[in-house]
Amino acid sequence: MSIIKESTRPVFPFTAIVGQEEMKLALILNMIDPKIGGVMIMGDRGTGKSTTIRAIADLLPQIQIIKDDLFNSHPTDVDLMSDEVQEAICQGRNLSVDFIDVPMVDLPLGATEDRVCGTIDIEKALNEGIKTFEPGLLAKANRGILYVDEVNLLDDHLVDILLDSAASGWNTVEREGISIRHPARFVLVGSGNPEEGELRPQLLDRFGMHAEIKTVKDPALRVQIVEQRNQFDQHPHVCIQQHLMKQEQLKEKIAQARRILDEVTIDFELRMKISQVCGELDVDGLRGDIVTNRAAKAFAAYNGRHNVVIEDIHRIVVLCLRHRLRKDPLETIDSGTRVNDVFCQVFN
Repeated sequence: MSIIKESTRPVFPFTAIVGQEEMKLALILNMIDPKIGGVMIMGDRGTGKSTTIRAIADLLPQIQIIKDDLFNSHPTDVDLMSDEVQEAICQGRNLSVDFIDVPMVDLPLGATEDRVCGTIDIEKALNEGIKTFEPGLLAKANRGILYVDEVNLLDDHLVDILLDSAASGWNTVEREGISIRHPARFVLVGSGNPEEGELRPQLLDRFGMHAEIKTVKDPALRVQIVEQRNQFDQHPHVCIQQHLMKQEQLKEKIAQARRILDEVTIDFELRMKISQVCGELDVDGLRGDIVTNRAAKAFAAYNGRHNVVIEDIHRIVVLCLRHRLRKDPLETIDSGTRVNDVFCQVFN
C-alpha cells in the first residue's frame, strides 16, 4: 500500500514580489493593527493580487490557541475565546494549548450563508437537547485572514455579514430560537477587477484601506517579474531559500511594530489636521478619521518610532480616504490626486 505524504504547498515569498508597493504597505499595516479594518485591493487581472495576499500570512508568527478548539480561542484573552472555553476556565478545568500558523481562509464566490456563518443541527437540538454547531468559514478565520477574491461579485448580503463580523469581532447564528455566538476577529481582505463592477459605496466605505493596482508598464520590470515567477514555479524551495533572510527581517520588523504599537502617540495638532482633511474632502461619518489615525500609528510603529510625524500620515492618507469620497460623474481627476492635493493644502 502506498503512503501519500502530506506536503505544504510552497508560498511565493512576500519579499520577492516586485513593485505594487501600495498593496504591500496596506497589507503590512493591517497585519500590524487588524483594527484598521481590512483592505480592498482593486486592479487589473494578472497583477499579483492573490499571490501577494497569500504571501503575507507567511510573515506572521504562530498564534497560541486552546488545543482542538473550533474557533482558535486564545488561552487568556476573553475577547478571543468562545463561550465554551470561557465556561471551562470558570469551572477551573485545565485546557491544553497549542501553536498554529495564522489561519488563511479563502471564501469561494458560490459560498452559501450557512457555509460562511456556520449552522446549528436543529434535529439534534430538538431530539437530544444538545446544541451542535457546525462551524463556518468565519469560525476558521478567527484570529487570521479571510480572503475574498472577486469580492465585487459576491452577494451584497454576504459582504454585509463579513463586514459586520469583522467590525464587531463576533458571529451570531440563530435558528428556531437557538442561538450560538463565537469570536470572529479577522483581517478581511477583498480583491477585484473594477471592470467587473464596483462595490456599493456603503460597503466599500467599511473597508479600512483601499489599494489600487496597475499593470506594470516598464519592460525591464515585466521581464524581472516573469523570470522570478518562472524560477519559483520550477524550483520553489530554491527561490524561498534565496529570500529567507529578507523574509526573516520583515517578519521581525512586523513583530516589533506589533509590540510597540500601543505606545505610539499622535499629537493633537496632527489629529486636528487629519480631521480637517476629512472635512474638506466631504467624507461622510468619522470612519475616515479613525482609520487614518490608526494607520498612521501603525506606519510609525513599522518604522520603529513612538511618535507619528507628518510623513507617516502622507504615506497612508490616500489609502485610507480615496474610497470614501463622493463620486462626481463629471469629475475626471483621480481620487488619489484629490486626497493628496487637500492633504498638501492642510499640512502645507
